[in-house]
Amino acid sequence: MNKHKKKFWLAVPCVIIAIGLFVWFFQWLWNVLLPDILGVKAINYWQSFGLLLISKILFGGFSGDKRKFRGTHNFADEGTREMWKRNLESRFCGTDEEREKMKQLWKQKFESKFCKSESKPEDDSI
Repeated sequence: MNKHKKKFWLAVPCVIIAIGLFVWFFQWLWNVLLPDILGVKAINYWQSFGLLLISKILFGGFSGDKRKFRGTHNFADEGTREMWKRNLESRFCGTDEEREKMKQLWKQKFESKFCKSESKPEDDSI
């Protein structure tokens, strides 16, 4: 028999056993913790397998290509940092005058909702 075929036929049962043990551990952990904490029912082996499968579909996917999530955004790159800095400054900072107007607006909103009006004399000249 070919060397690679031996490894394949040895790997298949090992993977199946590993998955089975993981499902069993998940079931055990669920049945030990969650009925007492949240008052949910205990689950059987196939229900735990289904929960793990659903969570894999919803949160992990089955793309197989894990490299597509790594290294696509190099935030250490100086150009990328500058781009983010420019974008954020242009959206949120504005000029000094605009920032001062925004501070005054927020201060007025905060004081009118949460501070007592007796503590501050009102000015009728506005």
